[in-house]
Amino acid sequence: MSQAFWTFAALLSHWRRHRANFATVMVGLVVATALWSGVQALNSQARQSYDRAARLVGEAGAPALVSAQGAFVSQEQYVALRRAGFKVSPVLEGTVRIGGAAYRLVGMEPLTRPGGAVLTGLENASDLEGFLRAPGQTLAAPQTLADLGAAAGTRIKTDQGTLLPPAVGQHTVAPGLVVVDIGIAQAVLGRPGQLTRLIAASDAALDEAALAAVAGDALRIEAPEETGDLARLTESFHLNLTAFGLLAFIVGLFIVHASIGLAFEQRLGTVRTLRASGVSLSTLVVVSIFEVLLLALVAGVIGMICGYVIAAVLLPDVALSLRGIYGADVGRTLALEPRWWVSGLGMALCGALIASAASLVKVARMPVVALGRPLAWREAHEAMLRRQGVVAVLCLTIALMAFVLGEGLVAGFVVIAGVLLGAALLLPLGLVALLRLGEGASQGALARWFWADTRRQLSGLSLALMALLLALSANVGVGTMVEGFRKTFTGWLDERLNSEIYVTATDAAAGRRIADWLEREKAVTAVLPVWRTETRIGAWPVDIYGLRDHATYRDHFSLLSAMPKAWDRVSEGTGVLVSEQLAQRMSFGLGTEIAIPTDEGLWKVPVVGIFADYGNPKGQVRIGVDHLVRHWPDARRTHYSVRTAPDAAASVIERMRAAFGEGLAQVSDQAALKSMSLRIFERTFAVTSALNTLTLIVSGIALFASLLTLADVRIAQLAPVWALGVTRRRLVDLEVGKVLVLAAMTAVLAVPLGLLLAWCLVAIVNVQAFGWRLPFHVFPLQWGVVLVLALITAFVAALLPVLRLSRTAPADLLKVFANER
Repeated sequence: MSQAFWTFAALLSHWRRHRANFATVMVGLVVATALWSGVQALNSQARQSYDRAARLVGEAGAPALVSAQGAFVSQEQYVALRRAGFKVSPVLEGTVRIGGAAYRLVGMEPLTRPGGAVLTGLENASDLEGFLRAPGQTLAAPQTLADLGAAAGTRIKTDQGTLLPPAVGQHTVAPGLVVVDIGIAQAVLGRPGQLTRLIAASDAALDEAALAAVAGDALRIEAPEETGDLARLTESFHLNLTAFGLLAFIVGLFIVHASIGLAFEQRLGTVRTLRASGVSLSTLVVVSIFEVLLLALVAGVIGMICGYVIAAVLLPDVALSLRGIYGADVGRTLALEPRWWVSGLGMALCGALIASAASLVKVARMPVVALGRPLAWREAHEAMLRRQGVVAVLCLTIALMAFVLGEGLVAGFVVIAGVLLGAALLLPLGLVALLRLGEGASQGALARWFWADTRRQLSGLSLALMALLLALSANVGVGTMVEGFRKTFTGWLDERLNSEIYVTATDAAAGRRIADWLEREKAVTAVLPVWRTETRIGAWPVDIYGLRDHATYRDHFSLLSAMPKAWDRVSEGTGVLVSEQLAQRMSFGLGTEIAIPTDEGLWKVPVVGIFADYGNPKGQVRIGVDHLVRHWPDARRTHYSVRTAPDAAASVIERMRAAFGEGLAQVSDQAALKSMSLRIFERTFAVTSALNTLTLIVSGIALFASLLTLADVRIAQLAPVWALGVTRRRLVDLEVGKVLVLAAMTAVLAVPLGLLLAWCLVAIVNVQAFGWRLPFHVFPLQWGVVLVLALITAFVAALLPVLRLSRTAPADLLKVFANER
């Protein structure tokens, strides 16, 4: 133990003498842990919200009975099942708008819930009585009540003018949910005698034969894995976040790998002395591992605290993204479980061991004599590059196989991971080739030395440059996808928001009065109903929109693909238009006959057109408004779009508000609606931009760490050049030039890699995640920005090391020739 203690003390003394090297190791571990744990905290918070929502409606591992046709379950069927001995409980779900925002309304019957009341706070009789006795209660998360500006005990008014029961804050309710008694939900949603599903106990064995005897073929058993819509819909978002976090974690480990590798190289003399003093190889390796774990533990704790801060800062934007893209509500107060801390610290410890494994193995395998040579393992650099090339080819092969043979979202991420990792491993080989070309084309001894010495530096800078390549390519790839999405989304908004005014009435009667008034207005050229209802096709929620045949749609509502006379067939009721994501998910093509559940049974009608519907978590079907009313008499008839002369919209809105007052739930003009949509779009991608920027910063830190730890070694390599007559100022300029050349080469190689990444995101991941594909656009100006970013990052990273070089005294340079090297 005494030998191990003094060996440990001797190894630790290196960090006291090389504080910059110690700082880079700690920064690498802290940054890697912080970004990884921060992303996992965001994912954990979202999944907790999904679980709470799932438990509320019976989706937490419990089977359910739903309509076999995808429509609603009748209340009579529920009563018949209860009388036949089936222990099921009714649930009704729907969307209600409050203050212009959509909230998920859930009606439940707590007395028949499997296992008793589902919500903490309804176990005792008094609370249960308050929920069931008129006027009842509206249960909502405190966050939801705060968003609504509603105090406990107040009655919330929906945009349709309906008053909900008095509000009660309930922490067990997921954000964005509003829970009432099922009878109240039926009245609010306009679904008398209708239910969404019947849930059973999680351990219930539903007998299909007994079920058929009571309900015939009207109901089917929905297995637990078919439920959990939010978790399935948002899987892609969380995979994206995890991919970003893992990328940042790997880049952080590059810093650790380079710093620990240089630390081992710098203290080879200490290791030689320890071995010569009788320290066994096993003791030296065990103590080195303990040293790495101690550093990782300290840095991991700091990183976890930083990760919590990062998650807290990004959580509002993540919540907005999930709500805007998927309609999922997430709590905005972090509530993290102990396993988050354990997993984060475990990643820090494992990452540190992985980053230092190569150095530990080299120390364990090197003979004592070789340990006395300061650059002993630099001689193996070319052999390492060859092995690295083999691994790179293997990664690219795996990516190709996943692209050709794989399916689903995971296969898409395997393609991206294989391409990025393979390209990063090939980077040093590519840089060596480019530097050899530069050396061969140069004239003069100093110029040739510039290129040759730059190539020599690659052994110490390759990992940092690989991190920079990954960060820059992610910047290009994600930036190209986001800019392409913005361009497509803006054009799509121009097509969709083609009416001058958009009106939502409080109820159908008010909507009819408003429509009649608008039709008498001289400034109004058309009043177009945009009525809708909800159903499910293949267990997937779908919105059905009824449109009036009008030139507004024929001229502006573009279709991705369509059969001849598609709009005529929609108007006649002999065809429907479906959204791209619905077509993708259900494998619908032109001419495919689909069965749409209606209140009277299945309506079988062919698909005559497919349209883009970006950002909608649900499927969508467009039909003629007359057929909507015929098949769904209780469809919501509150939304209208109004065509006017552009300069008349403001005056029409003003007169409408004066005439109807509270009958108007919402009214806005085209410009305001576009502006709001674009603001939501920008905030939706704020998280992606933030993580992109953080990854670039981490790569800059990696480059800075490598240059700083190489500074002492560089003195011995630059002193002979200085002795030949090259001034220190000139040497500083050459050192900065070398770093800028390597950064510029890396940036140039990052552009095609980033474009390939963007194509994978658009053509593979985006299609699998959302069901729609964006057009692929390129933005050459962005490439110039990436090059400038790379040069700025490299210059800032090189600033402190070259300043140290410029202040090196001539006496210190002369000492190089006096010391044994």
